[in-house]
Amino acid sequence: MIPIRVPKEDKDEMIADLRNFFYEERGEEIGSLAAEQLLDHMMKQFAPYIYNQAVRDAKAAVNEKMLQIEDELYALERPVNRR
Repeated sequence: MIPIRVPKEDKDEMIADLRNFFYEERGEEIGSLAAEQLLDHMMKQFAPYIYNQAVRDAKAAVNEKMLQIEDELYALERPVNRR
């Protein structure tokens, strides 16, 4: 799988969020390096599951929209007078 690249600003924010989570939820302080390693591990292990679900969700949304478009196109058809 192609590694997910996250802009530095976003990654820094995620690291800060992890550090905050550990402090607020577990009463533990972890350093930036530990939080970054945890984030990298989580992204490597769990990102494929999340990505695949996002693809399935997008596919379902596109299929639903295609059905709507098909219905709208059908409604545009004109009756043909046959003698």
